[in-house]
Amino acid sequence: MKKGLLLILLILIFSCKDQKGKNVSVGQDIQEQQENEQDSVYLFTSFREPADEGLYLAYSDDGYHWKNLGGPYLKPNVGESKIMRDPSVEKGPDGTYHMVWTTEWQGGNGFGHASTKDFINWSEAEYIPAMAHESDVVNVWAPELFYDKDRDRFIILWASTIPYRFEKGQEEEKNNHRMYFTTTKDFKKFTDTQLFMNAGFSMIDCVIVKRGKDDYVLVIKDNTRPNRNLRVAFGSDPLGPYRNISKPFTGFKTEGPTVIQQDGKYIIYYDHYGEKSFGAVETENFHQFTNISDKIELPEGHKHGTITRISGKVLDGLISKSKELK
Repeated sequence: MKKGLLLILLILIFSCKDQKGKNVSVGQDIQEQQENEQDSVYLFTSFREPADEGLYLAYSDDGYHWKNLGGPYLKPNVGESKIMRDPSVEKGPDGTYHMVWTTEWQGGNGFGHASTKDFINWSEAEYIPAMAHESDVVNVWAPELFYDKDRDRFIILWASTIPYRFEKGQEEEKNNHRMYFTTTKDFKKFTDTQLFMNAGFSMIDCVIVKRGKDDYVLVIKDNTRPNRNLRVAFGSDPLGPYRNISKPFTGFKTEGPTVIQQDGKYIIYYDHYGEKSFGAVETENFHQFTNISDKIELPEGHKHGTITRISGKVLDGLISKSKELK
């Protein structure tokens, strides 16, 4: 009997090591760990001006150097303008990637949505009229996805202008943005749209970063005319409130942030549209930032998007497809 118990104990001990020999704490989600090991390649979504062609992609093994996969992989066919800007992608718990994007530069009351497993075969694109209840809304810009694992829901943020609704500085009434949000579990039913953040100035391109339990960072574009740069704020819930807004950590005319963890640090990529290039900073704590723009390489024409992870199998399919698109 004692030998039997000892054997069971030994089996449990060895089963708590992964294939690479790393210790795994009892109770850890093994399935999630295996999925993370398989998702070994970074994928960067983007578009190309004038934004009428659709989704472009690039991939990277190391998070710094990106290889062009070309495009378009999904052509824009919703919204009056039939454009695709700022494609944001997030992977759901079932392995499906959801993407939302800007469909209008001016006008419109919603954003585009489609889903995929491999970035080649897509669901039918649909238009989500998230600001239909605001008759005076000027725009719906840069919808950004965040999967809130703790509550099993997707949070969608975007910037909209509603003239004469909020205080303003040097902004025109039709360029005085605030952030809004809705949530969904299935992209069929959505919660009522609500104001996400009003920090007293025009803001767009907000990205939620989870650092740990009850520990979130919000990367913000201060869109006021004198600034147009990136800052961060801090909160204990993904929906805020976010406080302690930092000083700018990027220069004039920067936007479109997306964040990854690499080499024990966070890398914040951003679209330096004033110089028609892409930049990046590195940080350990979101208080001190080091410019590493000289360490990154991106395809020419790359624009505002987000970074996710894909398996080697998905990448193989995209490489084959990219040859057809040339």
